[in-house]
Amino acid sequence: MTTVRNEARNIAALLDSLVVQEPPIEILVVDAGSEDPTREIVQRYERQYDFIHLYIHGGTRGAGRNFGIAKARGDAVAFIDGDGIASPFWVKELREALATEDVVAGRSIQIGYRPFEDLERVELFVRGVDVTYPSSNLAYRRAVLQEVGGFDEWLVTAEDIDLNLRAVLAGHRIVFRTNAIIYHRTRDSYFDFLRQAFWNGVGRKQLTLKHGSLWGAYRPIEMLHQRATFWSLIRLGTALLGYAAAKVFGTPQLREPGRKAL
Repeated sequence: MTTVRNEARNIAALLDSLVVQEPPIEILVVDAGSEDPTREIVQRYERQYDFIHLYIHGGTRGAGRNFGIAKARGDAVAFIDGDGIASPFWVKELREALATEDVVAGRSIQIGYRPFEDLERVELFVRGVDVTYPSSNLAYRRAVLQEVGGFDEWLVTAEDIDLNLRAVLAGHRIVFRTNAIIYHRTRDSYFDFLRQAFWNGVGRKQLTLKHGSLWGAYRPIEMLHQRATFWSLIRLGTALLGYAAAKVFGTPQLREPGRKAL
C-alpha cells in the first residue's frame, strides 16, 4: 500500500512497477488530499486493474497507513512511497521472507541528484536491531501490526521508526532482504531536501517525547565512519534545527494533553 499527496508526476511509474508483481496482490492507494491530478491517474489504473483501490483519507502519514491497513485483506501489508519504483521481484522477495519472518525490510536505492543519492541513513539501534528501516520499503504481518497498534498517528514524521521500535520491544525481529529492491527518488530541489531534514529532526524529538532519551541507542563510532559530505553536514544541521525548534516551540501535536514531556 502507499499513501500519497500530489504525486501526479510519479504515481504512474509506481503503479506500472506494481501491476507486474507476482500475484496475488492488492494495491491500495490512500490519497491525503491531492490538489493535482494524482487521483485521476490512479482512477485510470483502478478501472483497468480490479486489484487496485483508491481511497481518500486525510491526516498524518501514519493515519493514512492505518486506514489502508484496515482496508487491506491480506495476511501481510507491504509499504512503499508514492515516488518509489519497485523492482519486478519486490513482492516475491518480501513474500518469501514473510513465510518465516514477521517483519521484513528491503533495500532502497536512491536515484536522482547524485550528492543526495550518496547520503547514508542515520541508524538507531534498539536491542541490537536497526529500527530506522523506512516504510518506503517495509513489510509487516498483519498480526504484528494489530499487536503493536499500527502507526502512531500523532507523529508528524518518524512514524516508521516508532513502529519498528515497538515491534522490536514486543519481541519481533526485523529481517533485511537485500533483493527486495525499491528505487526511491531523492528530493528534486534544495528546498524540499532541507524541509525533509527539518521535519525529520522534529520527528526525532517526538520520538524522545514518547520513548524517553534515545541518544544512547545511536552508534557514534559508526556514524563517524560514514563519509562526511557537504550535504550530509547540511542535513544534520537542519535536522538538529528541527529538533531544537520542536523542543523550544513545540508543535500542535507536541502540545497535546497527556503527552509525556522530558
